[in-house]
Amino acid sequence: MDRLTNTIRPYAWGSTTAIPGLLGIEPTGEPQAEMWMGAHPGAPSCLDRGAGETTLSDVIAADPARELGAATVARFGPRLPFLFKILAAGAPLSLQVHPDLAQARAGHEDEERRGVPIDAAHRNYRDANHKPEMICALTPFEGLCGFRAPLATADLLAGLEVDSLKPYVDLLHAHPEEAALREVLTAVLTADRAEMARTVTEAAAAADRLGGPYAPYAALVHDYPGDPGVIAAMLLNHVRLQPGEAMFLGAGVPHAYIDGLGVELLANSDNVLRAGLTRKHVDVPELLKIVRFESGDPAVQRPEGGAEEVYETPIDEFRLSRFLLAPGGAPQLLPDTTPQILLCTAGSPKAGELTLAPGRSVFVPAGERAELSGSGTVFRATVVV
Repeated sequence: MDRLTNTIRPYAWGSTTAIPGLLGIEPTGEPQAEMWMGAHPGAPSCLDRGAGETTLSDVIAADPARELGAATVARFGPRLPFLFKILAAGAPLSLQVHPDLAQARAGHEDEERRGVPIDAAHRNYRDANHKPEMICALTPFEGLCGFRAPLATADLLAGLEVDSLKPYVDLLHAHPEEAALREVLTAVLTADRAEMARTVTEAAAAADRLGGPYAPYAALVHDYPGDPGVIAAMLLNHVRLQPGEAMFLGAGVPHAYIDGLGVELLANSDNVLRAGLTRKHVDVPELLKIVRFESGDPAVQRPEGGAEEVYETPIDEFRLSRFLLAPGGAPQLLPDTTPQILLCTAGSPKAGELTLAPGRSVFVPAGERAELSGSGTVFRATVVV
């Protein structure tokens, strides 16, 4: 079992206080958006087994079967298949979708063939993997997830009484669900930028005046004035998670996190197609290939009681669970068949002989027994084989 030293990513949308508050350190005044735990090449965790600090990715590469277990290597290859994060949104993230596995492989192969540099600003596929993800709230957490039913969105847009939105209202009424959502999103993202900026300004002013269900969308314009993503966001469900509640996002589901601190677990990928609420590259034709034009209510998970509370997902690259360890409670012995990362978010529990603290994490190789004891909250990230 190894203590991990993790990198904090300073993305502009990050909170300046949430991650320092969890870690019990002084804020730097700069945004601190994500803390990465795992072996992603962009920011691998580090550990020290007595010969000096090295990256978890190098440790795994040196002996994948020992670190990950033979079953994990056979199923997912010689790399850790998940990336674990603490995510702290102080401003809206970009409105985005992630590709499925076939789309990621095809897109990555195409950009490699065309010689698009891996760090190019216009690169869409930085790796050949998909990126399903789960977010679990540590504080009240606000986001947008999945398309609202077209007729409900038509009513929402009509209520703003903005003339330039009326064609979108008509489209939402005129077509079956998939076609309606596709037509409107395409129209919004390909509209004349100056005209769209005026529409966004008018819609935001009306939303600000009306409040209620419009308030979350009105707030977006303060960070992204004139951005078509503000109108695109109005097609999505607004979601509020309470601490301990979680939400799974599969391939092609449009989403954006707005505010709050959470634990995020995802497949080991950094592939993002953006629709707006960003100053980064937006590739509309490629985005429209990836988006799933289906509506539905986001499935918010509320874990049931038990020693290990599991958040269910339809994929095997990762499995998220939570332990609420009470003072004087029985130690919890964890399975040793798969690699795992344990993250403390409250209290001072022990993982084996190591005492944890909020924001601190450990890597447990496959084959090593880990026991949780003491009091506090521990999230466990592992795989299903």
